[in-house]
Amino acid sequence: MAVEEEGLRVFQSVKIKIGEAKNIPPYPGPNKMRDCYCTVNLDQEEVFRTKTIEKSLCPFYGEDFYCEIPRSFRHLSFYIFDRDVFRRDSSIGKVAVKKEDLQKYHGKDHWFPLQPVCADSEVQGKVHLELRLSELITDSGGLCHKLATRVLECQDLPIVNGQCDPYAAVSLLGPSRSEAKKTKVKRKNNNPQFDEIFFFEVTKPLSFTKRQFDVEEDDVDKLALKVDLWNASNLKFGDEFLGEVRVPLKVLGQAGVHDAWYFLQPRDNGHKSVKADELGSLRLNIVYTEDHVFPTEHYNPLRDLLLQSAHVQPVSASAAHILGEVCREKQEAAVPLVRLFLHYGKIVPFLSAIAHAEISRTQDPNTIFRGNSLTSKCIDETMKLAGMHYLRVTLKPIIDEICSDHKPCEIDPVKLKESENLDTNRENLRQYVDRIFSVITSSGVSCPTVMCDIFFSLRESAASRFQVDADVRYTAVSSFIFLRFFAPAILSPNLFHLRPHHPDPCTSRTLTLISKTIQTLGSLAKSKSANFKESYMAAFYDYFNEQKYADAVKNFLDLISSSARWDQKSIETPIMLKEGFMIKRAQGRNRFGLKNFKKRWFRLTNHEFTYHKTKGEGALCSIPIENILAVERLEEESFKMKNMFQVIQPERALYIQANNCVEARDWIDILTKVSQCNRKRLSTFHPSAFLNGHWLCCKLSADTAPGCTPCTGGLPANIQLDVDGDRETERIYSLYSTYMSKLVKMQEACGSKSVYDGPEQEEYSTFVIDDPQETYKTLRLVISAVQTLEQQHTQYKRDKFRKTKYGSQEHPIGDQSFQCYIRQQSESSTYSI
Repeated sequence: MAVEEEGLRVFQSVKIKIGEAKNIPPYPGPNKMRDCYCTVNLDQEEVFRTKTIEKSLCPFYGEDFYCEIPRSFRHLSFYIFDRDVFRRDSSIGKVAVKKEDLQKYHGKDHWFPLQPVCADSEVQGKVHLELRLSELITDSGGLCHKLATRVLECQDLPIVNGQCDPYAAVSLLGPSRSEAKKTKVKRKNNNPQFDEIFFFEVTKPLSFTKRQFDVEEDDVDKLALKVDLWNASNLKFGDEFLGEVRVPLKVLGQAGVHDAWYFLQPRDNGHKSVKADELGSLRLNIVYTEDHVFPTEHYNPLRDLLLQSAHVQPVSASAAHILGEVCREKQEAAVPLVRLFLHYGKIVPFLSAIAHAEISRTQDPNTIFRGNSLTSKCIDETMKLAGMHYLRVTLKPIIDEICSDHKPCEIDPVKLKESENLDTNRENLRQYVDRIFSVITSSGVSCPTVMCDIFFSLRESAASRFQVDADVRYTAVSSFIFLRFFAPAILSPNLFHLRPHHPDPCTSRTLTLISKTIQTLGSLAKSKSANFKESYMAAFYDYFNEQKYADAVKNFLDLISSSARWDQKSIETPIMLKEGFMIKRAQGRNRFGLKNFKKRWFRLTNHEFTYHKTKGEGALCSIPIENILAVERLEEESFKMKNMFQVIQPERALYIQANNCVEARDWIDILTKVSQCNRKRLSTFHPSAFLNGHWLCCKLSADTAPGCTPCTGGLPANIQLDVDGDRETERIYSLYSTYMSKLVKMQEACGSKSVYDGPEQEEYSTFVIDDPQETYKTLRLVISAVQTLEQQHTQYKRDKFRKTKYGSQEHPIGDQSFQCYIRQQSESSTYSI
């Protein structure tokens, strides 16, 4: 989800690898082990939870999480919890990384010490205050200063125990006073509108004696206003602290007026700091990305240059290939390039061109596509994007079964448990391998067309280059479909969205053994040439040393790399796309039915959207996909509840509350995509609910009244390829900009090769330059396009700096990232526009 900023869209995303924790303090009891899980939070809103690792003080998670961040945030936080089945889970410690500090840890493994979780430090949200200092003449003729404090509103307060009932306590602090006044409590509202004014006497007339005031408070600079936000609680433990703001009255200045937004801050209660590693530490790898995307016309020169890459001769002189040459990791270049070419329907000619060039440089058919080249990374990424649905159809049912059955499959005699039988384990493993092999080799007709087109090109190039090797047309394709697609998906199903979490160690071992065997079968290796490092694997592979397996692989590879076309028949078997618990409002199917909220298990397939009382039970309600007319967010004001959306049907709307903002966005996206091609889709909708006889948004009284707001649309019907071409071009621009020094060095290398045809200088030897003149021409155009975009970004930052007010709703006081930005701007040279 993008945030609009005056013609520019801002996208935020985060990719996190949660590695492991270590040195967790032992449980204070005879059994010192703990059952720990880790959560990922945007401020205090949980958006992801790992599985629980039992009986460990050094739990290994090995889980990956990626999400588009749909709102502003101050901290990316990680909490370690100790699970307790009898009472509420207890927090052990947390890691909180400020948004402006995320770049420090970008893409690197880092051990973070866990900090204590204290109610006084858990804050989020902001408050809008208005202060006005006035002079009043008293009855005796003296001057008296009064401070009028107006608490207008708060935003983004946390939900505490399911709701938020906030109020503000306002105090004037000075050397000898502390007066406190309170607003009214706003029930069930984490964005409360208070709009209450409080008056404080700042200075007293001279007639007051010092007996009453130890210090004469006629100096406003000695005073400060404190605003505490609290959640009113009915529990015996008292109200919960939500955050505070301290405003020194010297901010009033000569005008005597101050109006600003403030970020709430934690309270300092004088807690002694925790020693490093006292609570343990957590290993994380965080990649935070913020893309500032201009309107499409800004990207035309660079985008056109990139999309011409397939037709540049040689392809190594193209803009896309050059990107792969200058990036530190080929994967960096592959991800945005593949998405851009897929979006514009030009992925097959581009991959065919770079693959043909790589095959031409390969000397040994046995090493074809074995390196981490731009070609192999781009094809990997294409398979992940275009083939995710294919993987679900093929592998997910049996992977789910393996993960739930926990059959023993260990065939290493050294690792065998005393209670296990080696022959039984081998048979269990053989059955799993046979079943997975069978579903893969019979799935050729389901392979996505774009993958088939790429495999046909690989097959033809390899067969032409190595005409004496009859099997190269198979190995060129199997090196991708088996080695880089099916085998990794079996090994780590969570990375391919086949499972929500990393498998447990026993299941992970089973999947490893299956993956190794499938990979070897797919490579058409015989038992003598399989070259397993482990003798027990070589012995197990003898089960599959039959010609029927090699024939099945060849038939499958022939089918998916054929130039012939077949009609893709719609798959009759329902495919599960997403499921999970959410809260739904009863639809009121009968006249007097209660329209209350209940927790239900929701399930989405390519055929229908259903909800159930609990997982595994029969459906209480089924909505065919063709009956979904629109899927839109529901305004919070409807039910005073966050993260709600509506699934609009011909006669009614189903109102649903997701568990967090990321999950709500995911459900809306996938429901919208699967229903995008429905013929009766709506063009307008009601953003609020129909309550008490009228629509809350437009006040119309007919429940059948047409919508008052345009539907959000434009999403592609293909649920795998939701790509924003401008955003991908912006990412590619950012990579070129990051590696500008390498682009310049590559230019120098072109000059060196053109003028001096002797031994290549060592500093230029890392670049592939087949045609120095053509490569130089492209580099000149790339650098020019990048510099133009750089100027536009710089101009935007200058304009934004001039227009932005510190203390505004967009940049509240206490916004550390904005303070850093202001400091950078003030330290930079004077702008000339």
